[in-house]
Amino acid sequence: MQFYSLFYKIYIVGNNSIMEKDIENFHRLERSKDLDILLDRIGDSQFVLLGEASHGTSEFYRWRTEITKRLINEKGFSFIAIEGDWPDCYKVNSYIKGFPDSGKNSYDILHSFNRWPTWMWANKEMVELVEWLKLYNDKQQQHQQEQKNKSFTSNSNKEIVGFYGLDLYSLWESMEAILQYLKKVDPNAIKDAIEAYNCFEPYRKDVENYARATAFVPENCEDEVIEMLTSLRSKMDVYSKKDHGNREEEYFNAEQNAITAKSAELYYRTMIKGDVNSWNIRDTHMMDTLERLISFHGEGNSKAIIWAHNTHIGDARATDMSKDNMINLGQLVRERKNNNNTVLVGFGTYKGTVIAAKRWGDKMEEMKVPAATDGSWDHILHNLKNDSIASSYTNDKVIIFTRDDDCNIDNKINDNSSNKINNDKWRGQRAIGVVYNPQYEKYGNYVPTLLHLRYDTFLFIDETHALHPLHISTIEDKDFPETFPTGI
Repeated sequence: MQFYSLFYKIYIVGNNSIMEKDIENFHRLERSKDLDILLDRIGDSQFVLLGEASHGTSEFYRWRTEITKRLINEKGFSFIAIEGDWPDCYKVNSYIKGFPDSGKNSYDILHSFNRWPTWMWANKEMVELVEWLKLYNDKQQQHQQEQKNKSFTSNSNKEIVGFYGLDLYSLWESMEAILQYLKKVDPNAIKDAIEAYNCFEPYRKDVENYARATAFVPENCEDEVIEMLTSLRSKMDVYSKKDHGNREEEYFNAEQNAITAKSAELYYRTMIKGDVNSWNIRDTHMMDTLERLISFHGEGNSKAIIWAHNTHIGDARATDMSKDNMINLGQLVRERKNNNNTVLVGFGTYKGTVIAAKRWGDKMEEMKVPAATDGSWDHILHNLKNDSIASSYTNDKVIIFTRDDDCNIDNKINDNSSNKINNDKWRGQRAIGVVYNPQYEKYGNYVPTLLHLRYDTFLFIDETHALHPLHISTIEDKDFPETFPTGI
């Protein structure tokens, strides 16, 4: 494997430069084997977070799929957790594990993802990943059964891979899932769940109505949701230990739905006030869910792959989010799970096309992504070349930032931010949400970033293309626009 050192060249943009000490090496990105440098960097890390600069770019999904396949095959990763709703993603989990009545194919399952923006997960790129996971698990289950029939103890360290959602928007869907679960396992214990459900009933599944009502009237449904969760947990030993089916995971699913409902209720109440803490509630919920998944799969030997927008997986302390006291998933994983046990992988592009909408709830459309603004990280990486990349048919590249074992990122950020306006390390990095207006590109789509501290590695795709949605048109969603106006 050849590494391309930057020690011999500094690229100048205006009066600013890329500092050699911030980038260790970079490598062209054309085929799966070119990911070897990334796999080497990941090593034995337990957490790999794969970002995206938009929610509608085909190449981001395709390269994350390729990385995911290799992490599962070569490094024994246990599950994938995405920026998606728990109930929807659990349908995928059930399908790839072959649970009874879990669906015939990935196309139908992903097509049922009907919360706007549908294209985020209901797309052909995700079909490829889900079908691969299904085939992988089928092979593992067949192997395990063969070993069992022969009374052999399998020497394979590969396990059945899971697929889960980290987000918290599924307030009603999660409560409905709990009701269905209790009807099946313990109809006599359904009282608390019904009371919680009925508390929200006057708002007709409209979180905007609920959030606004609680903003002016002190009454809310928090106590009912907490009581539902407490009641469910009191029966954990009974529900999760029964010796048939997938009872343990079914209980875990029900408990997580209850936790999600609790977090969602708090999120919507906080969001309506315009409180920045709603973002922190959301990403803290993602982190807490990730920790529950690690514990469920085995704290000491399970490994997690996370798919989410750069704004969630890139360390918030290395962006201007920190000045508003905002945290995110990438920061929390580094802080709670050890910087040396975590690899944050950012994604970016110079130009191309993307699936997005001009306003919240609007019909999806393919939009042009203009060339990156001069002086931005995306512009700089576009111009970052060496003889090998210059002779290649692609300008795509994998960038590895200098390994830093010091977990105190805050100190390093302070060292680089004494004069933030003139410090050439602080530059904008493009961020496109589900709402996008290319004409406002230079005004609202760049996050001030210390790139080498925000991520451990970075995949730059010079020219990208819109992903391929399964839905011909979006389904109007009456829920309050949770991530309005950006949709990140």
